[in-house]
Amino acid sequence: MDRLNLDSSESRLQRLIAAQPARHSLLQPFYRDPDIYQADVERIWRKGWLLAGHSCEINKPRDFFTLNVDRDSIVVIRDEHGRAQALHNVCRHRGSLICETESGHVKRLVCPYHQWSYGLDGTLLNTPGMQKDLNKPELGLRSVHLRETEGLIFISLTKGPPTFEAAEEMLQNLLRPQGLRKAKVAKAVDYLVKANWKLVWENNRECFHCNANHPQYIKANFDHYNTDDTTPAIRERIATAVQRSEAKWAANGLAVSHKQTGMTTFPDAERNIWYSANRTALVEGWVSESMDGTQVAPLMGDYPDADVGTLRMRTLPNFWNHSSCDHSVSTRLLPAGPELTTIRVWWLVDEEAVEGRDYDLKKMTPFWQLTSEQDWEICERQQRGVNTSAYVPGPYST
Repeated sequence: MDRLNLDSSESRLQRLIAAQPARHSLLQPFYRDPDIYQADVERIWRKGWLLAGHSCEINKPRDFFTLNVDRDSIVVIRDEHGRAQALHNVCRHRGSLICETESGHVKRLVCPYHQWSYGLDGTLLNTPGMQKDLNKPELGLRSVHLRETEGLIFISLTKGPPTFEAAEEMLQNLLRPQGLRKAKVAKAVDYLVKANWKLVWENNRECFHCNANHPQYIKANFDHYNTDDTTPAIRERIATAVQRSEAKWAANGLAVSHKQTGMTTFPDAERNIWYSANRTALVEGWVSESMDGTQVAPLMGDYPDADVGTLRMRTLPNFWNHSSCDHSVSTRLLPAGPELTTIRVWWLVDEEAVEGRDYDLKKMTPFWQLTSEQDWEICERQQRGVNTSAYVPGPYST
């Protein structure tokens, strides 16, 4: 795009921002315009920290997996010394992709085109047929910032990423008992959702729709209650569940950190806080987000018994997680176009758990597979409506 077009797109973006009505859904172009989508990619997706995957996906040295952030292909690999590395998956010779599979195990990264080979840290090692005076140190694979914390792997595509320390401290303190560092992937499901990524997030950050759309979710949780439907009796049930949990969990260093009706307030734009986590009590009688609330896999991490509520995490722009005593469910969004979002949902269990003996996927996965797919249907239906000539921004509830 030439400079004139860039200036024109920027001017249009600023005009739309100025015209955006307060406390309303976004103007139509924010959900479908290609130029605004590209601004999202450049200013949000390529500037912040993104959940790439889990440590257990590259459990051994030389294990790797790949992901696509819009048109950028990234390979995440564990080197010979056990360090996780992230690299642009693009050969420095003629620009070919190097790793075409989603995951694998390699001794070196070898481009399939002309066989240029790279070390697991991206160092250029071998260039068949090239001149001897080639400056190999300057032709290594381009690196990507990576942080690994308590079983989660985050990457940032910018040269100078935002600070990660505060997010890491919060995640470490809450995640440590869950034991994601000692987990394995029991199942993963990929989706191509025909909706702008912001519609997916907006749906995630409210539960006004839950009563009508998520029958399994509302049986287990209190956060679908809001100011208009929380009776004194419901408030008393929530208070009782919190008090019971606090009394039991205190001895194990756990605490209820979300105690009111409705969902946790997130994000905090005024203070530029893009991360959040909390532990929430489940409805009485439920110890896991399974279809009947019963434990469906061995206890994870350091949990002494099943009654630990749910640990919930979310980081903008692409990750949320609900973790029960026995399994953890991660959701990762990646932008694929103005009206397309690729989504992966993982179910994780203790690394020693054996399918068929210790857990049954038919019992563990339906709760979040149903909830997720119900949400994707909502988002796609909303995108189709937003695209019509009749759409105008509607008011949010306070």
